[in-house]
Amino acid sequence: MASEAERLVDTTAGAVRDRMPVVFLPHGGGPCFFMEWTMGPPDTWDALAGWLRGLAKQIGQEPSAILLVSAHWEEPVVTVGAHPTPPLIFDYQGFPPHTYQLSYPAPGSPQIAGRVVAALESAGISARTDPDRGLDHGVFVPLKLVYPKARIPVVPMSLRADLDAGFHLRLGEALAPLRDEGVLIIGSGMSFHNMSAFGTRQALADSSTFDSWLTGVVPADPGERGRALSAWQRAPAARESHPRPEHLLPLLVAAGAAGDDHGERLFHGEAMSALISGYGFGITIGSGSGTDAHGRRQGP
Repeated sequence: MASEAERLVDTTAGAVRDRMPVVFLPHGGGPCFFMEWTMGPPDTWDALAGWLRGLAKQIGQEPSAILLVSAHWEEPVVTVGAHPTPPLIFDYQGFPPHTYQLSYPAPGSPQIAGRVVAALESAGISARTDPDRGLDHGVFVPLKLVYPKARIPVVPMSLRADLDAGFHLRLGEALAPLRDEGVLIIGSGMSFHNMSAFGTRQALADSSTFDSWLTGVVPADPGERGRALSAWQRAPAARESHPRPEHLLPLLVAAGAAGDDHGERLFHGEAMSALISGYGFGITIGSGSGTDAHGRRQGP
């Protein structure tokens, strides 16, 4: 297997690469894919797990590194993990003991973390690295399904703690050049995240309303998309779907990094009485054929 240095040379010294796409994925509930689910039907997360297992094929070429913006990390200044061998952070509670023994031994990349910070600072965005940060469950849980071999360097990135929508769109725009260097930018969150509403009829109604709005906005032209997402709070059922926006903001970062690329819904399903969706930008493999609420392929 090529060393990290060789992989970086491949992307920075003139090797021909396609621009990497950008993805927003729902990461589910805690370690939901790796346990017997008892907080509802046992197949609650099966459709999402199936989509995540097939996502690498939709993405296409293997990235040189993954930059993952996690809903579970907030800092006063945007912070990028620079641990060379990042440990796992089991930031969930009340799950079976074996879920605290999960592993995902992907390497980190202090070099790419530094490159990310440089890209942000050149855009006028304050940023820093954290050499001790590990991978929280918004990072390692979905990646165990998407890239189970854990051989691609993973660099986690925080949200900024003020949770400002316009800033996180600009943050994504500043990250866009990394796509031409083989870096896959992933936003990990949930399209619906109201913890007090999951499992209720109201969750189904509110998530359906907000999901319809969101799925209409993502494919819009970039200018319109940005304006709508920066004012997401005005959307129907927005605050009912996201009383606090940390699980939505990774989508805004992804949309900012998408530039002029077309966006589309790649996954649509129901879990815990709420509709949830995953989105991609610049994905041409299987374009227009996401999955429906039962994990079946669907048209646009």
